[in-house]
Amino acid sequence: MLASAVILFTAAAHSDAQLTDTSSLREIEFDQLSERDPNPLGEKALAIHPDQWKHSETDHFIYHFVHTYVATPISVEAEFHYRVITQELEREAPANNPKSHIYIFEEPADWHQFQSVGQLEPWSGGIHSAGSLFIQRNPAYKFTNNLLGHEIAHLILHRFYTASIPCWLDEGFAQYVSKNAHATYQRARGYISKAHSEAIASEDLIPLRVLLAATHPPAENVVTFYNESERLARFLAATNKKSFLGLLDALARHQPFEIALNQTYAGKFTNVAVLEEKFREYAAKDFGSSLQQVTSE
Repeated sequence: MLASAVILFTAAAHSDAQLTDTSSLREIEFDQLSERDPNPLGEKALAIHPDQWKHSETDHFIYHFVHTYVATPISVEAEFHYRVITQELEREAPANNPKSHIYIFEEPADWHQFQSVGQLEPWSGGIHSAGSLFIQRNPAYKFTNNLLGHEIAHLILHRFYTASIPCWLDEGFAQYVSKNAHATYQRARGYISKAHSEAIASEDLIPLRVLLAATHPPAENVVTFYNESERLARFLAATNKKSFLGLLDALARHQPFEIALNQTYAGKFTNVAVLEEKFREYAAKDFGSSLQQVTSE
């Protein structure tokens, strides 16, 4: 992560921390919300205990929740992640951008019910679907993870790259950027927090050609898929941030990976085999030492 980005993360987090301590979301009647959610999953969510849902909105999001004290910090965190991720991509937000709806489930039983009616993967703790976010945030737990930032990253990628991007890049970038942002967000609140990128032993790595071709996370190897995708996105971004964004743009246009790699990382990675050789070494290193080995240009 570039130093300027770290300064941005920290400044934004400090600003948002003040809002968390002094403000709370103002509840709005459902029929007074500025926009409706066209996603049919939204109706399925609101059909679970329909009498309990409350509603509010901020600059970029509309919230559906049960308790204001749960939704308020989520709203602060959501706006923080939106700004950070948008600036990380170095792109202007699309004109006439609609607000995204965030559905907040507090009870695990309600979330499990939603998983069932929405036909979600049983291991999912939150999803981005057609521009809407559905998350679980149990108020019994004091500390949060990078789940919200991860799903917001999916949301923003979906808006900027409407033709879709490869699964590994969608998941890898979401993990990479949300881990960095969440750690900074927590440090601004006085917690000791560091972004952790999981090292992967060479023998456990999914071959790159298999990873790159995947259209969805493999159920039998889902943890390695997420960790390796994040590690690869981090490696490519750290090698050269401009090249990484160029690769993202090219892959969003459905350009073959090897052609896009050769064009955007000219002189660095001539083909997938060269990339895999260098990535294997990086993937096996501890997060702290690996970042010292690969620097932005």
